[in-house]
Amino acid sequence: MPKFTKRQKANLDMLPENPVPAEEAVKVLKGFMATKFDQSVNVVASLGIDPKQADQALRGSIAMPKGIGRSARVIAFCNTDKVEAAVAAGAAEAGGEELVTKVMGGWTEFDVAIASPDMMRFVGRLGK
Repeated sequence: MPKFTKRQKANLDMLPENPVPAEEAVKVLKGFMATKFDQSVNVVASLGIDPKQADQALRGSIAMPKGIGRSARVIAFCNTDKVEAAVAAGAAEAGGEELVTKVMGGWTEFDVAIASPDMMRFVGRLGK
């Protein structure tokens, strides 16, 4: 039996014993104690279809109304002539060797880093 934290125990106590309608399930989920990370929810639905029948196959995806969480902060390693284009495309920071030096100094306030091929000789130092 796994050991549960106080938050997990409190959330487990709030779970209903039997299946509930979607509206009530959302209310229960919103009542759970908050965490410090983006949570996910698995939904199990019994549709009563035969998956072996080709005409009864079900596939799809949905887009959540408020997105999937926070947006990713992107930095771009590029030459000085491409910096303005990178920032206009949505990069949080863009630069050449000065940006490499900044990251080597311990700056990590970004989620994704991209680099133009001509900057790879400088960016390669960051992998060490």
